[in-house]
Amino acid sequence: MRYAAVVSKEGKATLAEFPDAPGCQTFAQPGEDIAELAQEALEGWLEAHLVTGDVPPPPPKRAPRVGKGESVLWVDIAAKLALQVELRRARHEAGLTQSALAKRAGVSQQAIAKLENPDANPTIDTLEKVAKALGARLRVAVETPREKPAARVTYGTARRAAG
Repeated sequence: MRYAAVVSKEGKATLAEFPDAPGCQTFAQPGEDIAELAQEALEGWLEAHLVTGDVPPPPPKRAPRVGKGESVLWVDIAAKLALQVELRRARHEAGLTQSALAKRAGVSQQAIAKLENPDANPTIDTLEKVAKALGARLRVAVETPREKPAARVTYGTARRAAG
């Protein structure tokens, strides 16, 4: 999961603002890495939404329009946090409370609450039960970026087509 930041100069500092995450922005002073600071700001913003019970807005499907002197920076979020955001969004879109989803999945309401908590570390078995209860499937992929030698694990839910 990734969000787009609009990057611009503000005096000597570099500003990164997330149009799809209202109020989420950060500054980098000369010598600081704006990408690293933007990821930290975005992840904190998303975690705050989860902790308060809110549903974070979905990431954009395309880059935002930028003005003169601006650029777009795509910021990936950690796989575990992306999973928690996706589960919260999927439950919300299904119109289910944590209790109702728990009943469908055959788990406790506390297990669902943990899945949506940034500090939780859910098991694959629980994730599969919940995905199935949401009419989705759990998809796990290991992607190796061409520029970086380290592997990245991503989690996501895919909606089944009605039919």
